[in-house]
Amino acid sequence: MSFRHIDTPVIAAAKGIEQQTLAFMTDIITDTVPHAVPAILSGPSFALDVARGLPTAVTLAAQDPAHAQALAQAIGVPAFRVYHSTDVRGVEIGGAAKNVLAIAAGIVAGKRLGASAAAALTTRGFAELARFGAAFGARPATLMGLAGLGDLILTCSSAQSRNFSLGVALGQGAEPQAAAAGKLAEGVFTASALVALAQREGVEMPISAAVAAVLARKLTVDAAIEALLMRPFRAEE
Repeated sequence: MSFRHIDTPVIAAAKGIEQQTLAFMTDIITDTVPHAVPAILSGPSFALDVARGLPTAVTLAAQDPAHAQALAQAIGVPAFRVYHSTDVRGVEIGGAAKNVLAIAAGIVAGKRLGASAAAALTTRGFAELARFGAAFGARPATLMGLAGLGDLILTCSSAQSRNFSLGVALGQGAEPQAAAAGKLAEGVFTASALVALAQREGVEMPISAAVAAVLARKLTVDAAIEALLMRPFRAEE
């Protein structure tokens, strides 16, 4: 299909939540470019892998299914597989939340807490992501897919991730500002906004809240870990 000049698509590739307004990326597009067709592109992909032509699969979401399909076909190539969706909010939430959780995973690695702790962190982090997504009407299939679980697994397990690397530095004792090492880690800016939205919606996100507290220097890394480990035992959800 073709787009008219008044409904030109604008695809957000950034993953996050605006701090001041708590707006998602497509909301910002709608506010600033009223006649645009907002879309979001997210999923487990490192820029270097994509640039090298290595096989990658991502999700592109737009509200109109025809728009989503047309955009996916326009930018997809055999090595860059683009799946389309109409679950805009679900794709946005997966991309935003996983960056915060990746910082937590990096802290676990930096503190050398072991593979078991890393697996537990990623699993319970996904539970937080799923609860948050449900509060905003995200589809479970989206959160279990490339833009949710897929991106979380990648970002929580690779030093190529700037958020994970920042967490490693925090776990090794670096101060938040120094831990970034001059690189943009989107989770640093998303953490406080994510927690604020979670509190507004009554969603419990202890791992994300701990990351936000460490970044704001309200808790040390050791105190944050201790607080998480001392949480009451409960049924798994």
